[in-house]
Amino acid sequence: MSLSIGIVGLPNVGKSTLFNALTRLSVPAQNYPFCTIDPSVGIVRVPDDRLDALTKLSKSEQTIPAVVEFVDIAGLVAGASEGQGLGNKFLAHIKDVDAIAHVVRIFEDPDVIHVSGSIDPVRDIGVINLELILADMQTVTKRLGSVEKEVRAGGKEAIAEQGGLTKVKTMLESERFASEAELTEEEELEVAKLNLLTSKKMLYVLNTKSGGQNLDEMQDERWKKLETFLKEKSAQYVIVDASTEGELNALDVAERASMRSELSVRGGIDALIVSGYALLDLITYLTTGDKETRAWTTKRGSTAPRAARAIHTDFEEKFIRAEVVFWKDLVDVGSYAAAREKGLLRIEGKEYIVKDGDVVEFRI
Repeated sequence: MSLSIGIVGLPNVGKSTLFNALTRLSVPAQNYPFCTIDPSVGIVRVPDDRLDALTKLSKSEQTIPAVVEFVDIAGLVAGASEGQGLGNKFLAHIKDVDAIAHVVRIFEDPDVIHVSGSIDPVRDIGVINLELILADMQTVTKRLGSVEKEVRAGGKEAIAEQGGLTKVKTMLESERFASEAELTEEEELEVAKLNLLTSKKMLYVLNTKSGGQNLDEMQDERWKKLETFLKEKSAQYVIVDASTEGELNALDVAERASMRSELSVRGGIDALIVSGYALLDLITYLTTGDKETRAWTTKRGSTAPRAARAIHTDFEEKFIRAEVVFWKDLVDVGSYAAAREKGLLRIEGKEYIVKDGDVVEFRI
């Protein structure tokens, strides 16, 4: 299951620095706008201690984690929807991702240029979000014009699409996201085909700097204004120090933990990865044996056959039953045989909803 999160924000807020910290890949992160032109892609492991416990239990030859793809997208500026700053190209890159990590700078540092000349997180968020809204407005307006003929012909899907797009346009005109429109199931299905930017889930990544003047630590009025904005929008967010996280990646695990504590690093990369995974409404189920212990990704609420599709389409089509045990129960009793003996291993059918942390063996 391929999943991608696009890292967006104004130039020089720390997007590429964050990407480097996430992926340990070397992409340009110099201190000037539009350093990044083409999107860089990195595959990032989803932290999961359950894998280590199951690998030890099964004495697995290899361990394969769940992953999320992060895409470093160049900085947007005001006017991007009209092509400013190569905006159209960058907006097209956003269209291809499943969710958005919106990086917002919340530190003062005269040595790091800000494209607007000053730090104001809510203003900066507004610039990016407005460009996403304007880009969607162009898409929606164009589609409403072309769907009219299909509506006159009485097409059921076209009528649903027109109704949904009309509601979305109302949202966009009031500078609100398409995701805020209340659509019927049929309308939502048709609108989804346009892959609108403001329909995507968004996670705000608040970038701090060790040794810098961080607005939250200063309890600056700009931070209080940001807190109010995030609360009113019921927005999800994490706090990271992208620069420090990148430096910590050069250390081994033990040194990294010690230095993180010494520097009082808050939030962090792991929290960001896990939050991004949860943002997409995903869960992990597991398989384990002597050959491998592996994490599989599926949408929350998936039935057993649908979840099995992550392994292979045959597992969905030829599904008979699933043997299921919760990972902690399996680890605690020490073996499948003991889990079966204690009644912890269950046989589930096609209607079973797979839970996060289930260890599953499918029968086909």
